[in-house]
Amino acid sequence: MKFAICNETFQDWPFDKAFAYAKELGYNAVEFAPFTMEKNAFDITPAQRAEVRRQAEAAGLEVIGLHWLLAFTEGLYLTTPDPDTRARTSNYLAELARLCRDLGGTIMVLGSPLQRNLLPNVSEAEAMKYAADVIQAAMPVLEEQGVTLALEPLGPEEGDFLLTADKGVELMKMVDSPNCRLHLDVKAMSSEDKPIADIIRDCAEYVAHFHANDANRRGPGMGKIDFLPILQALKDINYDGWISVEVFDYTPGVETLASESIRNLQATAAQLS
Repeated sequence: MKFAICNETFQDWPFDKAFAYAKELGYNAVEFAPFTMEKNAFDITPAQRAEVRRQAEAAGLEVIGLHWLLAFTEGLYLTTPDPDTRARTSNYLAELARLCRDLGGTIMVLGSPLQRNLLPNVSEAEAMKYAADVIQAAMPVLEEQGVTLALEPLGPEEGDFLLTADKGVELMKMVDSPNCRLHLDVKAMSSEDKPIADIIRDCAEYVAHFHANDANRRGPGMGKIDFLPILQALKDINYDGWISVEVFDYTPGVETLASESIRNLQATAAQLS
């Protein structure tokens, strides 16, 4: 199994220090939150993009791509009835696809709940259509860049739109592009009624990327969630993508979060049948 880590885990560490430490721990790839470079992707210069990619490669890490795509942006929204805002959001996703490829990545995880939650007087069905409209408009550039957009369902703790894997699949099918797939996140799946392993198996043909974390917002194995059936399900469906550590509670500290997460994943993977 291939283990990666999201770069914001390292908070204010310089990129080269973070990448070297990740590699030392046994991670083989890194996933970027664009806001760790600049709040607006259009402001990330070609020189910055080349340097960040060079630093990752120098540490021996692959670049998976991007997540937290719309975080800290202004004037962008996925589920708005306003066509101008949807157009700006599509254009931004297209620029993120270019950034993703400039960094050497191929996956973009679309979560960003604050830019997609239901607006007043917008129904869920309408929001799904608006979201599909935004994504479809960006798809030609993603396809041209060879980048896959992985839709991320999130639990009710984060928002009120796209709360289940089934809804993620529904939106994916509305977009109807081979470059639009599904992302699964353990913390998010823990809020569903269905066991996490069953969700994984039911979505086997759609999953493009995977985040490992606990319902307590810390790393895998740092809470109550049993990762053995989760990793077993990934193995059973022949998932060959990255398992990327993403945390939200930084209280234990960078070193503890990064080191315990991969140690727990490796120990669990060693038990698989």
